[in-house]
Amino acid sequence: MSDHESLDTALMRALDTVIDPELRKPITEVGMVDSATVSEGVATVAVLLTIEGCPLKNTIEQDVREAALTVDGIEQVDVRIGYMSPEQRSELKKLLGHSSRANPFASPDSLTKVYAVVSGKGGVGKSSATANLAAAMASAGLKVGVVDADVHGFSIPGLLGITQPPTKLEEMILPPVVPLPEAQRQAWEKEHPHQDPGFIKVISIGMFVEGNQPIAWRGPMLHRALEQFLTDVYFGDLDVLLLDLPPGTGDIAISMAQLLPGAQLLLVSTPQVAAVDVAERAGTLSLQTEQKVAGIIENMSAMVMPDGSTMEVFGSGGGEVLSQRLRDALGYEVPLLGSVPLDVSLRSGGDAGVPVVWSAPDSPAGSAMQAVADRVLEQKRDLAGKALPLNF
Repeated sequence: MSDHESLDTALMRALDTVIDPELRKPITEVGMVDSATVSEGVATVAVLLTIEGCPLKNTIEQDVREAALTVDGIEQVDVRIGYMSPEQRSELKKLLGHSSRANPFASPDSLTKVYAVVSGKGGVGKSSATANLAAAMASAGLKVGVVDADVHGFSIPGLLGITQPPTKLEEMILPPVVPLPEAQRQAWEKEHPHQDPGFIKVISIGMFVEGNQPIAWRGPMLHRALEQFLTDVYFGDLDVLLLDLPPGTGDIAISMAQLLPGAQLLLVSTPQVAAVDVAERAGTLSLQTEQKVAGIIENMSAMVMPDGSTMEVFGSGGGEVLSQRLRDALGYEVPLLGSVPLDVSLRSGGDAGVPVVWSAPDSPAGSAMQAVADRVLEQKRDLAGKALPLNF
């Protein structure tokens, strides 16, 4: 092999390490490298983006340049950006195995754990819990998807700091990806050099409306929106899918049960007795939908004051009461997964778009949310009767 051939080969190996931010696959694997050659120390790489106006063009271009410069003998990099033809995009969708008519999470062979985060009433911190659970699970190295199914009260994009719109490839939608914070990502890669760090893929109706426009939809449209989130959005292989459902027992809760019959419920409530009564109704809906309540998250529990004392703004003990009531009503143990205290850092993290488990992991709320996520992840995955992807 000539030196020229060796450099070309080394360049392609380096480009294997460039991961498309949306597809989460090497750009060499998904047909995004049209050509890559080296001449007199200059690498010329022709990259095909999925669509014109790709929001991550600069990120991909920078990653390609940095990867190429790791090759000994390459001193300059010329990245030439092009765009896939309709035929190439069609081939990409085939490669990804995506079908807009299929809901991969409803398949009996799916290995993705699906949790619907629900509540009896609004204002109990259900969306904050969803965002922080997703962040904590991603920090554990998991591939996490979040569907913001609270169509009328969507808030997940803001809580996770997402400003990038989805990318549309005809009927397929590539959702925005939230990576780990830089310091966490570097620590993960140092400790797990041969494993990709976790991430969060998110879809929300808020990504398709202008400004703060309200959504005035009724039942059939709500059902269709949730169905499209599950069929048209390319999430890829996920370890966990979280759904942030609207409060109560209305259309979306029923649609979710029809579209994702294997989903388990995580019930969020405050310690207040009045809130517990309403939350119990949301939990017992599972008797009709034949789903399991995986546990209870008690939010807004006692606030830790500067002097170390606590203030029970919303009372206490509601989570335990709800656990006992649901155990009696459902006939199995419904554990209290944890109590998350009122904490300024939880609110400030949400306002900044950085979940508290990332922005203030040692705060009372940050450590409590992390503990809840750990307990959820401790639950064993039922693999009975499911096909496992074995490689020989």
